[in-house]
Amino acid sequence: MSTLVLTLITGVGLGALYFLVASGLSLIYGLMHVLNFAHGAFLTLSAFLGWVVAQALGTDSWWSFLASIAVGAIVGAAFATLTELVLIRPLYERHIEQVLVTVGLSFAAVALFEGIWGTDPITVSGPSWLKQTTDVLGARIPNTYWVLMIAAALVLLALVLFLQKTRYGMVIRAGVENRSMVTALGIDVRRSFTVVFAIGGAAAGIGGVLAMHYSTFVSAHLGSTLLIFAFIVTVVGGLGSLTGAAVASVLVAVLQQFANFYLGGTGDFIVVILLAVVLLVRPSGLLGRKA
Repeated sequence: MSTLVLTLITGVGLGALYFLVASGLSLIYGLMHVLNFAHGAFLTLSAFLGWVVAQALGTDSWWSFLASIAVGAIVGAAFATLTELVLIRPLYERHIEQVLVTVGLSFAAVALFEGIWGTDPITVSGPSWLKQTTDVLGARIPNTYWVLMIAAALVLLALVLFLQKTRYGMVIRAGVENRSMVTALGIDVRRSFTVVFAIGGAAAGIGGVLAMHYSTFVSAHLGSTLLIFAFIVTVVGGLGSLTGAAVASVLVAVLQQFANFYLGGTGDFIVVILLAVVLLVRPSGLLGRKA
């Protein structure tokens, strides 16, 4: 029983991490139709600078932990904003060029990070509570998973409230549906799209810092590794669907954890099978809209 509980809860926690990475990816594609392969670079840079801040303030302090998350969000938002203004804005409606540019940026960023911080993973540590466990029905759950679940729930709530309840969110949704009409009303849609990119980058930044604590290391390839699962989650959930990304994150991670434990470490294989089945049976994803 305790093994089942442990596998289930750690699967949900891993799903929360996948959602933190995939939410920005899904938001940017859903509202702007930009498939951003540089999303992992936002995550990695945020993790590195979050680690630098935590080192300066003291790694065992909760204040340094929260400060590193805030810095990660700011760095991710700034990197994403710069990318949108310089590289993406001139290429709207030119999707192939967008893919090529973002792929190139992701490779260049990894090389830059290796040049600055080296090629070896850097071990990180945080508040001592994160290293401890909490007993649930006899299962000892690492506390890091609780932090991931709380952060993912807060990010999902913040994104939904922003899009549904704020004037900027309504402008963004209207701009996606009918850009010319919104522009005719004197509203700068391009600025709204930049805000979307910044929000997606901030979500990636938060995910990057927490992924660093989950993995207990940071490296130049941290974002690239997680980006693979983020794309799988985004496709399975339905391109552009935040709710779909949340559901798919949990589904993918729980299946992965159960397969790793009960089927001899075949978690990644099972996830690929799930992706293939979804693409064959429901190409638009679990909660995606048909093209």
